[in-house]
Amino acid sequence: MPIYVNNIINELERLPDFEIYGQVAAVVGLMVEVTGVEGVFSIGDHCDIVGRAARKIPCEVVGFRDDRALLMPFGPLDGVSLGCRVEVGASEPVIYPTEGWLGRVINAFGEPIDGKGALPTGNLSYPVQNEPPPAHSRKRVGGKLDLGVRAMNAFLTCCQGQRMGIFSGSGVGKSTLMSMMARHTDAQVSVIGLIGERGREAREFIEDDLGEEGLARSVVVVATSNEPPLVRRQAAYTTLATAEFFRDRNNEVLCLMDSVTRFAMAQREISLSVGEPPASKGYTPSVFAELPRLLERAGPGQEGQGSITGLFTVLVEGDDHNEPVADAVRGILDGHVVLDREIAERGRFPAVNILKSVSRTMPDCNTTEENALVIRAKRLIATYDDMSELIRLGAYRQGTDPDVDQAIHYHRPLDDFLSQTKSDHTDLASCYAKLAQVLNMPVPGEEGAGELSPGTASAGAVPPQPVPPGQFQQPPTPQAQPQPTAPLQGLTQQGPAPHPPSLQTQPGGEAGGAPGTAAIQPGLAPGLMPNMPKVDT
Repeated sequence: MPIYVNNIINELERLPDFEIYGQVAAVVGLMVEVTGVEGVFSIGDHCDIVGRAARKIPCEVVGFRDDRALLMPFGPLDGVSLGCRVEVGASEPVIYPTEGWLGRVINAFGEPIDGKGALPTGNLSYPVQNEPPPAHSRKRVGGKLDLGVRAMNAFLTCCQGQRMGIFSGSGVGKSTLMSMMARHTDAQVSVIGLIGERGREAREFIEDDLGEEGLARSVVVVATSNEPPLVRRQAAYTTLATAEFFRDRNNEVLCLMDSVTRFAMAQREISLSVGEPPASKGYTPSVFAELPRLLERAGPGQEGQGSITGLFTVLVEGDDHNEPVADAVRGILDGHVVLDREIAERGRFPAVNILKSVSRTMPDCNTTEENALVIRAKRLIATYDDMSELIRLGAYRQGTDPDVDQAIHYHRPLDDFLSQTKSDHTDLASCYAKLAQVLNMPVPGEEGAGELSPGTASAGAVPPQPVPPGQFQQPPTPQAQPQPTAPLQGLTQQGPAPHPPSLQTQPGGEAGGAPGTAAIQPGLAPGLMPNMPKVDT
């Protein structure tokens, strides 16, 4: 009962002292032109069109043309005709969040959609399109934030107040990775925005991926793909406004948004309807102006406040990571996580491409021992990636290059380390301990971790340690191949070296060849591809 009383009091206090209204003059597509409101409307104001059967359709002012206000609706325009009354609403759209929103699912207007009854409202309003804190008064990023995912904690460490993007094509696993971080993070509050996603996935994400434990400390904002572009755009703004409320109460907030691309597409639809010309791949200049306004709201707060750690997914079109939205977002954020379709096709999830991903707070947030682990693992991954085609073809012979031999030896253990199921959780300390066991290096933080012999430090390996049950079991460190010490059969000190089977010795004086010269025959050297048929010449 007190919730309803507070809601009524807040609504009465927001009622205007007088009423102003206009009339519908034209409707073109999704655009409604209104007259009689000169000097009243401004960009971003909300109003209601009273249609047939007194049905009110909420709208937003998106532009002006020839003494007319241009409106876009938050719903279908069924029942709207010329001369319909347009009532001026709140001059600035706001929400009234409170800590009672935790565990609830709301829409873009801050209204409950989870069937759990009325939503309590706070006494302090938060503008939906708020401005980020001044740069000079913001705190610096804080300590490490545990996301529970080994690939993120070890190789792409995220700090409190950092903003990172998760870039991938469709169906590569960005929503699954986001749900893993939402469930396993140690942040005090999570605010999750599902912007323009499939309607059937909303309940699956909340019940299966997030779970009751994750939902209890989360607020979920949902706007599905079938809703108008204004609703999808406002859902993104509402997500950040809700996160700002909890940040101002000195909480460490994790803001997850899936996806920024849907927000950009919604803004593109709005801009093209107003008549704004496209600039790059159909995206209008206002899209690239709104992206930093949205993303900069995440980050550290001012003194006495918490911080908003932002993780934003970006759906790249056609797996092109340099398309306009992805390129613009990557330049705004403090790091990017690239999900690779080829890795996902091999069955390793999360399909994070370590070599193409960057966290801009590293290596400053790590200790020397932790950085040594990460650098060693990245070098092994990069070496194997460079030689992967030759290794798969069988064209590489063991012992040719010691670095490649070690990369082959550690490839499978590193791949197993990066692979993780949705329910698996590994904290920050355990991530580095397991990575150290994989690489046979000292565990960071243990006594003597930084005391390596010169040979061990250069090779990045130490004698194998006993592995506790349930942890990664390592094969022995590869040894150098033994070199033959006895002279080869048929080789004399004065005679010429024997020729490979693929070379044919030409008799002296024939075809101008010197005695003992060799002519290269067609085909590969024996041993490179043993199953190749013999070529007759």
